[in-house]
Amino acid sequence: MKKILLIEDDVTVRENTAELLELSNYEVITAPDGRKGVIKAKEVIPDIIVCDIMMPELDGYDVLTKLSEDPETNGIPFIFLSAKTEHKDVRRGMDLGADDYLTKPFEEDDLLSAIESRLAKIEILRAQKSDNIGESVQNLSAFREMMRNGERIKFRAGENIYEEGKSSLHFYMIEQGVVKAHKFDSRGKEMITELYKDGDFFGNLSFNKSSAYGEFATAMEDSLLYVVSKDDLREILKNNSNISMELLQDMGDHLMSVKEQLMEIAYASVRRKTARTILLFAHKIKKNPLHSIRISRADLAGVAGIASETLIRTLSDFKKEGLIEIEGRNVKLLDVEKLEQIS
Repeated sequence: MKKILLIEDDVTVRENTAELLELSNYEVITAPDGRKGVIKAKEVIPDIIVCDIMMPELDGYDVLTKLSEDPETNGIPFIFLSAKTEHKDVRRGMDLGADDYLTKPFEEDDLLSAIESRLAKIEILRAQKSDNIGESVQNLSAFREMMRNGERIKFRAGENIYEEGKSSLHFYMIEQGVVKAHKFDSRGKEMITELYKDGDFFGNLSFNKSSAYGEFATAMEDSLLYVVSKDDLREILKNNSNISMELLQDMGDHLMSVKEQLMEIAYASVRRKTARTILLFAHKIKKNPLHSIRISRADLAGVAGIASETLIRTLSDFKKEGLIEIEGRNVKLLDVEKLEQIS
């Protein structure tokens, strides 16, 4: 059961919203003001936070800011509830890192759809590949412990860990956070080649002193990494042949994933990627596919790996073809079978 933290100072709104969410099979923890909300968030680490803006002690903006500063809570999806409807207020919340913004009074379905969409996106982006069992896990677990003897460095969201073309001097393991590997084409368009999550290794494994990084690595959220020099890595692998083989296999799996993604980018049409992404969200949200699902254009574009402008044009085409309906930020699937057949 997913855990929701509801931070709301209005007793009636808090109780009614909590009841709605509990009836929708969520575990709900409540807090009556911003300060208590921050404390609760750090205590229970919810799956998602729904927070009012105008509150005593700390307002919603301050709550989000404080939680964003803590690695334990900065990755939790965050939805604002507010009677403030001016564009500047919405923009301020989104600039601080909020995932969604609902104005009061809100429709029950809009709130549930917003929550389901955010949880689905997190599940998609952080889907863990299945681990091998037995000796390989033990070996990589041992290697992770060795990595923890290295330097421990925090990177802020958006901060480059290394840059394409720079000398490859270090190797990395993620303790907490998400890191993207990415490149830019001749037109300056970014292409994400891999996402690394907790426990993943990344970096250039070449021990040639003149070797350079072949891409950028950037923290997508505040991240904690362990870093070892190539000289130290060489000694670890030299003295632990089993770990060497398992690490090569692990890195090889990542390379295969990159290859598959590049093939998809190269050969899959924009229409196909858009349709697949819509269906993926519908599957993750686990709703009747013919019901509306609340998905932001930015989320769809980010998961599909296409520009927002291109996505909007494609959604418009789907609407004209009778495949979907668009109602504000909601997408309603009208013809799942035809969406599945798009190539």
